[in-house]
Amino acid sequence: MKNFNLLSLAEKIKSNPRTKAFFLWLIMPKGEATPRWWVSFFINPFVHKRGRRSIIRRSARLDVLPFRKFNIGKSTTIEDFTCINNGMGDVIIGDDCTIGIGSVIIAPVTIGSDVMLAQHVCLSGLNHGYEDIHTPPNRQKCTTAEIIIEDECWIGANSVVVAGVTIGKHSVVAGGSVVVRDVPPFSIVAGNPAKLIRRYNTSTQEWERPE
Repeated sequence: MKNFNLLSLAEKIKSNPRTKAFFLWLIMPKGEATPRWWVSFFINPFVHKRGRRSIIRRSARLDVLPFRKFNIGKSTTIEDFTCINNGMGDVIIGDDCTIGIGSVIIAPVTIGSDVMLAQHVCLSGLNHGYEDIHTPPNRQKCTTAEIIIEDECWIGANSVVVAGVTIGKHSVVAGGSVVVRDVPPFSIVAGNPAKLIRRYNTSTQEWERPE
């Protein structure tokens, strides 16, 4: 009954534009993505899930709000100068992951376990509209499509993964790549746009170049 009442209250707030705007103002200053200090210290720790032995470095920027998920698994480390934003969707990170220095994660993003993001990796599940030439892109409606990074992946430094892409299990994205389409499991991709350069052959048990 309690959960039902909370869900009903949330739906009522969302359905009333003035009430919604007021609650958003309470949570974060207008025009900013970072929540107010009292939200970060007194609300988020109770609604977001954090696994044992996980580490979030002090200089990491958490633009995370209480009405979206921000969950990290056990023994996962979020390194310095990383920015995570869950304003438009959930951010879920599994166990034993490393989110490298200066990386950016913009929801919706789901990361499996044993995943390595090297330095300055950008995962953005959000896009700004641009179609209306009479309105600046920053005032147009945003769209989202979830990024999924499956278990055991390694994303090289300075790589970009765009909205809607799934990277299959135990795949590697070479440094500096721009991934615009799904990556099959047990694959290596590189380039801009990223292309398949090797894939594991279960028959030969070798990493082979595509024909």
